[in-house]
Amino acid sequence: MLERTSTFQKAIEAVEALDPEAQAILVDIIQKRLKQQRRDDLLKEIAQAENDYAQGNVRRGSVADLMAELDE
Repeated sequence: MLERTSTFQKAIEAVEALDPEAQAILVDIIQKRLKQQRRDDLLKEIAQAENDYAQGNVRRGSVADLMAELDE
């Protein structure tokens, strides 16, 4: 944990050494990469859900259907 904090602190110090415009550009780049990473993760989850559905591992129904199944 200490090593991770040290690495994080070094990153912060490196960013602080940049001029304000470069910091703003860096923030923009990081935000765009995070959004893309979230999109990629979502696409993986969708592909897994579609795969589960195709294999019959997913069922559809109402809450009443679920409750009835749980009572069985």
